[in-house]
Amino acid sequence: MMVDDLGIGDIGCYGNDTIRTPNIDRLASEGVKLTQHVAAAPLCTPSRAAFMTGRYAIRSGMGSTGRVQVLLFLGGSGGLPPSETTFAKRLQQQGYTTGLIGKWHLGVSCESRGDHCHHPNQHGFSYFYGLPFTLFNDCVSGEGSDVLKDLQEALRNLTLLLLIGIFTIVCVRVMGLLEVSLWLLVPLFLLSILAAAVWYFPFMLLPTWNCIIMRNQEVIEQPMTVETLPHRLLGEAQNFIKRNADHPFLLFFSLAHIHTPLFTTPAFAGKSRHGRYGDNLEEVDWIIGKVTETVDSLGLADNTMMYFTSDHGGHLEDADPRIGQKGGWNGIYKGGKAMGGWEGGIRVPGIFRWPGRLAAGRVLEEPTSLMDLYPTLKYLAEDTEPDRQLDGHNLMPLLEGKTGRSEHEFMFHYCGMYLNAVRWHPPGSDSIFKVHLFTPNFSPPGAGGCYDTKVCLCHGDHVTHHDPPLVYDLFHDPSESRPLAPDTEPRYAEVLEQTAKAVGRHKSTLTNQHTADKTHSKASTDAHGVQNQLTWGKILWRPWLQPCCGTFPFCGCKENTTTF
Repeated sequence: MMVDDLGIGDIGCYGNDTIRTPNIDRLASEGVKLTQHVAAAPLCTPSRAAFMTGRYAIRSGMGSTGRVQVLLFLGGSGGLPPSETTFAKRLQQQGYTTGLIGKWHLGVSCESRGDHCHHPNQHGFSYFYGLPFTLFNDCVSGEGSDVLKDLQEALRNLTLLLLIGIFTIVCVRVMGLLEVSLWLLVPLFLLSILAAAVWYFPFMLLPTWNCIIMRNQEVIEQPMTVETLPHRLLGEAQNFIKRNADHPFLLFFSLAHIHTPLFTTPAFAGKSRHGRYGDNLEEVDWIIGKVTETVDSLGLADNTMMYFTSDHGGHLEDADPRIGQKGGWNGIYKGGKAMGGWEGGIRVPGIFRWPGRLAAGRVLEEPTSLMDLYPTLKYLAEDTEPDRQLDGHNLMPLLEGKTGRSEHEFMFHYCGMYLNAVRWHPPGSDSIFKVHLFTPNFSPPGAGGCYDTKVCLCHGDHVTHHDPPLVYDLFHDPSESRPLAPDTEPRYAEVLEQTAKAVGRHKSTLTNQHTADKTHSKASTDAHGVQNQLTWGKILWRPWLQPCCGTFPFCGCKENTTTF
């Protein structure tokens, strides 16, 4: 069960005493709570790619080199490459029935509307119901747009200027002020039509293009009705569990909460102490409780592992003058969503509950990763087939108390495709050193956010490189507020030396990787030979790739929701 954009400081069992999360807290009291659970990226597309594959997003080309760091259009051609292997595919091969309910956001098609090369069905999920994209502000009227707002404004302004130019030329000609050739109107008129089309069709119709629901490879609602979405997703998750209770199954319940726009479910509206965000989080807790209740009522608890987490930290900058804060709280940790390797953007809740196998109430303070789920599930499914280069580790020895030490001596933190920071947990030491090679620039400086764009960028003038790097000891300074120096940390030089060597070893594993599609030119691959999935050519909307219910471009349909 993965929540979207959930701050680690928003959960009761992680220290929050003003938002009610009794069902999530119950999972922790009946299972194992991880306190240093880390996402591989502070944004959803690269984080989820790493989560699904057990590998850093750079290995699958799912990290950005520029401005766009996530998939922006369902009609783009980028996504999780068909050559990648997910934990769902591994378990499917071991006889498990696999399902994904909720958010995907890892692409749909490559070359034609029907090829579905990036679709969950092609990545090991035998059943899919939910959002092939994500929940964006564009999906709700009056919430504004999340997608390339400055480009939208530029195209709109260009269209208006061209129309004003045409009107001015006509007026001047009619009034006889100047002899202006009417032929000048032709290119202006054509340019205005082109600018209007490039602005209107991809951007003004975003609710139709991106805000859809699919069941397997069929579009069943376009645009989607957001108000009924939470109950539909919950109902589908419960029904999947009930249908498959008698044989091995894997369910990835990927909630649409708590990404903006926030829901206004009547049963929860105004009930929390933190506005609509708190209402939404308490609804999340209720949903988790209902899923847990379904598992328990079917007598599945003792042989079912339940896992609760978030794809990354809360979004600090997201607020609205009408409803206040719309993003999460990351507790004592610095930074948040889309802010590089700072702890607030990558440290997430991690709870495993399995009464038949895991002792209740244990707390693990060792470094762990979302990427660890892949090798853990592979181990539990008794899958011994050779695999690719993995960056996660099997968690069962830690969870069961057979070892007290994480296999993650080093962890690497990426901002886009760029190595941003390195974490080192020295053998025989409680210290966990964090070395920041560069950090995103905050605007205004020191205020804790990228207020101009709401998403920190990872390249050029948007970052500050540190020489020497910033060094923190997370064991003594989890909020990353006191940089170490040679005169304050005896191991300072050793930390820099060991992390530099680890970076060299890590980078050597990234070479000689094959492209996802060898028919593409070398220009479409990055320095490691992996086809980059987040280039402008792959991100931008292509009409022939747009999923559609009906006849394109007249897409539209509504799901019968009377059963929910």
